[in-house]
Amino acid sequence: MFPSAPADRLKMNGALWCAVVYLLYMARLERQIRQSVSLPAHIAKRVHSIAKTRKTSASRVVVDLIEAGIHAKEAEKHHFFSLADQLTKSDDPAERQRIKEELARMTFGD
Repeated sequence: MFPSAPADRLKMNGALWCAVVYLLYMARLERQIRQSVSLPAHIAKRVHSIAKTRKTSASRVVVDLIEAGIHAKEAEKHHFFSLADQLTKSDDPAERQRIKEELARMTFGD
């Protein structure tokens, strides 16, 4: 079917534009995966309390908390490697000892 009038041509181009936009942008949205997680009762209670306060779902709160935890772990890893780099570059024995102690705390805890 070929467009016979300019208006038909615009409609056809609009449909093509929508298809291109969908394929380029909408298809890139991250796919969600349903995951079942069992939470201890005291954690579930806190999650529901946060969700009620934020006026959102408990699932959204869980996702936000997981994302925050992942970011925190990545920051901790970055800090660890930054300290290791400082340790290799430092010539001051007191500074090296302080960095070693901090790295030990990060690795083994207090």
